[in-house]
Amino acid sequence: MKRLTTIRLLVLIVGLTLLVAAIAGSQQLPLAAASSGTAAATKSGTADGAWSPALTGVRRPPYRLRSSDVVEITFLFSPELNETVTVQPDGYIALKGAEPAFIEGSTVAELREEIRRAYVGVLHDPEITVVLKDFDRPYFVASGEVGRPGKYELRGDLTVSEAVASAGGFTSRAKHSQVVLFRHVSEDTVESRVLDVKELLKTRNMGEDIHLRSGDFLFVPQNLISKVRQFLPASSLSLYASPTQF
Repeated sequence: MKRLTTIRLLVLIVGLTLLVAAIAGSQQLPLAAASSGTAAATKSGTADGAWSPALTGVRRPPYRLRSSDVVEITFLFSPELNETVTVQPDGYIALKGAEPAFIEGSTVAELREEIRRAYVGVLHDPEITVVLKDFDRPYFVASGEVGRPGKYELRGDLTVSEAVASAGGFTSRAKHSQVVLFRHVSEDTVESRVLDVKELLKTRNMGEDIHLRSGDFLFVPQNLISKVRQFLPASSLSLYASPTQF
């Protein structure tokens, strides 16, 4: 009788163990599904399931050399090769005692490695310092219905509304609610965004005021009233402007 009770107890323990294991397995399935969903949501270049080129690549990409940039090259143990060179219109720079090197579009770090390769067979593992002395200054362009359209140097942190003010502010014909910001996100891709600057200034919600990046292009369109006005006769304009004079 005592042996039978022990066997029943063992069977009960085994049964409880299997039940706990089954419950634990069923709870892990939703967690795995949730984890896989999170991984899909964080896919590079996507936001809310939509792909955007602005979300890919490096947020603060290094400067890439352009034509007319000036670079100072210093050799620690071969000072006779030191020189200051200008990137030519074809993208090449001339090097002392070596073949010209094509460096347009390169970063400063990539330029250093290119110079090192150019002196293979001439210098053994040279210590090279490269300093960018002069370059294309950061800028933005303002066009359309602003007081002084043109290209402006981008100094420090500047928002869209501040950029418009720097360009002379809005004209009387400007459509403040549809300022268009064009931004290059790659060499072949440009994104645009329409900003309601009128609402920003009215509500004082400057948190929505976008900060400019070098190369941004602002366009302020003409409002509808000024578009229609040019097709109305002068007498009609006078009538609407001051009807009491008649």
